[in-house]
Amino acid sequence: MKSLRTLFFTFCCLVLCGNRANANYVSDTVVSPVKKVEKKPRNVIFILTDDHRYDYMGFTGKVPWLETPNMDKLASEGAYLPNAFVTTSLCSPSRASILTGQFSHSHTIVDNQAPDPGNLVYFPQYLEKAGYQTSFFGKWHMGDHGDEPQPGFTHWESFPGQGVYYNPTLNINGKRVAYKDSTYITDLLTEHAVDWLDNRDKDKPFFMYLSHKAVHAAFKPAKRHKGKYKGKRIDLPSTYDQTKTGEYRDLNWPQWVADQRVSWHGVDYMYHGNDGIYDKVVDYCETLLGVDESVGTIMEYLKKEGLDESTLVIYMGDNGFSWGEHGLIDKRHFYEESVKVPLLVRCPELFEGGKKPEQMVQNIDIGPTILAEAGVKQPDNMPGVSFIPILTGDTNAPSRKEVFYEYYWEYDFPMTPTVFGMRTDQYKYIKYQGIWDRNELYDLQNDPDEMYNLIADPDKQEIAKEMSTAIYDWLESTNGMQIPLKRTIKYSTGDFKHKNEF
Repeated sequence: MKSLRTLFFTFCCLVLCGNRANANYVSDTVVSPVKKVEKKPRNVIFILTDDHRYDYMGFTGKVPWLETPNMDKLASEGAYLPNAFVTTSLCSPSRASILTGQFSHSHTIVDNQAPDPGNLVYFPQYLEKAGYQTSFFGKWHMGDHGDEPQPGFTHWESFPGQGVYYNPTLNINGKRVAYKDSTYITDLLTEHAVDWLDNRDKDKPFFMYLSHKAVHAAFKPAKRHKGKYKGKRIDLPSTYDQTKTGEYRDLNWPQWVADQRVSWHGVDYMYHGNDGIYDKVVDYCETLLGVDESVGTIMEYLKKEGLDESTLVIYMGDNGFSWGEHGLIDKRHFYEESVKVPLLVRCPELFEGGKKPEQMVQNIDIGPTILAEAGVKQPDNMPGVSFIPILTGDTNAPSRKEVFYEYYWEYDFPMTPTVFGMRTDQYKYIKYQGIWDRNELYDLQNDPDEMYNLIADPDKQEIAKEMSTAIYDWLESTNGMQIPLKRTIKYSTGDFKHKNEF
């Protein structure tokens, strides 16, 4: 196997060489003059879902009874990238990484409360500067931000925080509009998105960002889908029972994983309720059906208008989701089902359909990919790369040989420690900070379920050392060698209030 130190050097040369020493984020909110490259601007639609794990789609066969015909069609006519990862498996940090093209420690929105520091530039701002008409529909949820319009979007519709599934209130370009009569959020956002497409300026290229609340807990399907999968069951994962039986000790798993089994994010006390995992999965899958129909509605509009061949459509999740693996649910950890996300891409003008490339991509690649297709030069402070060459078969284009991961301990969810990690095609190394416990090393080729922790294996010590060193090298080269702290104030009532400082 090629030296991990060599792999990291390649990563730095291909991805980070353009970064300035202090260019973690743009110094102010003024967008620099856009440098165009010789390319016709392409229309782009980016669809983002919440907590949708990478393999919960009909065509993957993971859940035999799950039907997602529109996602299946998107994959067959385009591409499914099975090795798509986020840099942090949590709503706000991941969304910030998508919009800024930066790691969490760079944009500093490290959890769901951390505020926008006020000096970030989002990639749609560059599109708007280049003459695009841009729009945003749905969940923003960037730290403690509300529903107010954000820079880079000529049309804006959003709601504060997680929002609600039924009868939402939308901030539409600064004016709040309340919806009643059992209005379902997925349907409403889709309807408004199509209306905007239909009434846009036909002489300008467009970028639309459709950001669904679904399928975030507490899962609530559209009324037409409620009960469709009642009584259905999934096959429990191979690592479901180990923390319950104590076998995790023989497998060298960390103690914190076993302790979390009876917590908010554990299978024996899911969200502090007594509902079984099967019922929760059914609610999740039924909620996903509305998203699949939304995809179909968008694609039908493009076809009707003759835009389906030339428009780049990207479907992605903001983070993955565990359904019992290692006795856990939800996200945050660096196990595959938490860090992997669905990534579907379609554009017949660019590449033929039916592709399933194995190369690794990350959410920090979304901005560079869209900017490249818009003919806009990628800013130096974005360490990602366009993944279109992977789909067009350009073997000379840079590709990622490893992905890095970070998650910072949250006061509200103290069960999961601070995590740093690295993954190659063969190995995954997970390093914990601030907890007296063991780290983890998995051979993904021979142990895809991440059952056998090899951190104590004498034959794997050099690999563990090299990967640990590479993580520190990555953090140091991207100004990430500090952990952002958050001030917490406890009141006499027992309530907690958070003030984020960086």
